[in-house]
Amino acid sequence: MFKRLCLAVIISLVLGCTVWQARQLDKSFGPADSAKFDSASAQFIDTSTPKGPPDPASIPTGSSEWLAAERVMETRCVVCHGCLDSPCQLNMSRWDGIARGAIPTSTYDGTRLTAANVTNLIGAPRLTSEWRKEGFFSVLNERSDSPEANVKASLLAQMLMLKQQHPGGEEKLLSEDMRLGLNASHECPTIEEFDSYAADFPEGGMPYGLPALSPAENETILQWLKMGAPHPERTLLDPAIVQQQQQWESFFNQDSLKGQLSSRYMYEHLFLAALYFGEREEEPGTLDPAPAHFFRLVRSTTPPGQPVQQIASRRPFDDPGVDRVYYRLVPHESTVLVKTHMPYALNDTRMRHWQNLFLNSNYEVTELPGYDPETASNPFVTFAALPQLARYRFMLEEAHYTISGYIKGPVCRGQVALNVINDYFWVAFADPRFAALAEDADFLAKAREHLRLPAEDESDAGLLAWSKFAKMEQAYLKKKVAVINRVTEKDPINLDYLWKGDGYNQNATLTIFRHDDSASVIKGLAGDSPQTAWVITYPLLERIHYLLVAGFDVYGNVGHQLSTRLYMDFLRMEGEFNFLAFLPSETRVTVRDQWYRGASEDVKDYVHGRYAGLSEDTGMSYESADPLGELYGDWKRFFAPLQPKTLKLAEGQTDITARHLSRLNSIRGGAVRYLPQVTFVRLDSDGGTAQWFTLLRHNAHLNIAQPFNEDARRIPEEDQLMILPGFVGAYPNSLLVLDAATVDNFVDSLIAVNSPENYERFIDKFGVRRTDPRFWTYSDQMHQSLTSARPLDAGLFDYNRLENR
Repeated sequence: MFKRLCLAVIISLVLGCTVWQARQLDKSFGPADSAKFDSASAQFIDTSTPKGPPDPASIPTGSSEWLAAERVMETRCVVCHGCLDSPCQLNMSRWDGIARGAIPTSTYDGTRLTAANVTNLIGAPRLTSEWRKEGFFSVLNERSDSPEANVKASLLAQMLMLKQQHPGGEEKLLSEDMRLGLNASHECPTIEEFDSYAADFPEGGMPYGLPALSPAENETILQWLKMGAPHPERTLLDPAIVQQQQQWESFFNQDSLKGQLSSRYMYEHLFLAALYFGEREEEPGTLDPAPAHFFRLVRSTTPPGQPVQQIASRRPFDDPGVDRVYYRLVPHESTVLVKTHMPYALNDTRMRHWQNLFLNSNYEVTELPGYDPETASNPFVTFAALPQLARYRFMLEEAHYTISGYIKGPVCRGQVALNVINDYFWVAFADPRFAALAEDADFLAKAREHLRLPAEDESDAGLLAWSKFAKMEQAYLKKKVAVINRVTEKDPINLDYLWKGDGYNQNATLTIFRHDDSASVIKGLAGDSPQTAWVITYPLLERIHYLLVAGFDVYGNVGHQLSTRLYMDFLRMEGEFNFLAFLPSETRVTVRDQWYRGASEDVKDYVHGRYAGLSEDTGMSYESADPLGELYGDWKRFFAPLQPKTLKLAEGQTDITARHLSRLNSIRGGAVRYLPQVTFVRLDSDGGTAQWFTLLRHNAHLNIAQPFNEDARRIPEEDQLMILPGFVGAYPNSLLVLDAATVDNFVDSLIAVNSPENYERFIDKFGVRRTDPRFWTYSDQMHQSLTSARPLDAGLFDYNRLENR
């Protein structure tokens, strides 16, 4: 009773202080006007292409101040506040995100009983006053416009100044009171609540949990705020870019039924892409500079030549509410972030190729499919008229992008339940020439009702919805296995069934890494012994996209999210089943049981057993007692001509340095358990140049066949390390710095780590903690190095997962 009374008193005091502070601000600067930035927001979200040079009178005063402030905010603020997964949903990667402000609720909630409202800034552009009705509060001054008001009534300004007053840095570790981590419960005060917040959390200024801005950086942002936070100019496009934009919009908006259906298919696969006009070189380091503009493909109610009227929806296949949808290219106005950036080239060669695949092929489209959920969520029904080979080729030739949609989307963070995949596995693809693994069109026409997906139940699914999909998967696998057994009886499975990239395309193989609650995908086969491997066929690739990218709603309820997670189990096991087909029949059960230790027999039967049993043996020859190891080696040799040079540790290193670093790849268990998932390592040479590496920790599990109690299935003694050149991952957990002369000592010290105390001493010696005064210097160098090595793929890293150890 006493505790409740104290809590009530505290709440009353806080509310009283808030009301008092609001009255003081109103008295000094007038009442807040939620529509203050509406006109600027309307201009910013108008995605029509500007025509001709701007009217000088239309360029807002303070544009230069905005550009200066933007440069600071990108490298100091957006690295934590870049998307919907940022604290308090404050998105500072766009001006209209800053104007929209913050909200206490989290986008990512796997327990909600009903679907939440969509707050995706790009997909659902709104006026600032409309966001206020959704519960967002301003971080800018929405009262009278004066330099004093623009600072004192701005939450952003007050947070910056609080950090200047309490910069921290005296201790190497932050206080345990600091709420860190992607899923931490953050305080989200309004300007009216700021005084109470500052009294309770004096070290809670911005940048939160990182070193303060320099005085010059701080003043740059404050100067912009004092001027009333002027918004940026509209993007002006070079006439040559506008011409290419118009050419592609014409291509995407052909009037024939064939053209409309093909463009719908392309859009539903490209809606997350950062599109640009140019050629894509395969090898990083040989790329042209990043293009001046990236574009997004959006649905509009208006045709090319008219201002874009974007159709906002939860999913790309939701009912647009109009008879004719137009597909338009609009400039991508946000700061580029590694965690969401998926560049995709548009050029004349690609246009001709797609024209031949989709439009010049000999087939007919007699009517367009509708947008009812059951139809639109099933691509095998919606796009049944399109040639299967065209669909598969479209995804396959940019497989890295296709899989990245799962890794980097939807919205910002990737699939919420990443414990559905292993920490380290290889992927290859069925060759389009072979129907045995790709399943021919006749088979798919008969099986498409078994390939329905959870999105047909939309965003408010029941908790047991997944059970119906389990029955469908069983029926589908039975039909699929019958086809494979029939075909391979005459033509046993061998490596020729795998797509070899047409001899040049490095999308032929991928390596996927899971980093606890994030993931990465790279081209090529990294390392030598992955935890598992998949072979992906057309139906599997299509379902991955429509399950986890196009059909997944991050705002959906717990039933939708659970159904999606459990359905992905089927897809993972199907990919593993396809891989097991390359092993001797007597080895398949042994490998399956190793991958699924402790799993039920029913689960294992999806990988190889009652639901997915092969009667035919492989056509490959094995000579050792380790066929699985042999098969991994065979893959490395078979795909050797397509492997990126950037996977080789010795590139640019002396033999001695490379030999010392490669020792890290042999570590199992022991020290590995004390390391974070993703560590960026800077190696300084005697000549003053620096090279960057990524040290990855791969967690081992008995199995990953269950969505809960993952820790109970962990086997830390089988954890392993891998070091790769360059940067892998968008969310670094730790930063290490060493020089070439101390590489051997560095490796020895890391191997010797056997306790949290040892790890702390290791970081004392080699680490740059988030409290280190040098942190921003190294951060800038990381981004500069990434931009130099991979200009097309470069963006900002996200620091929400930086550790505090």
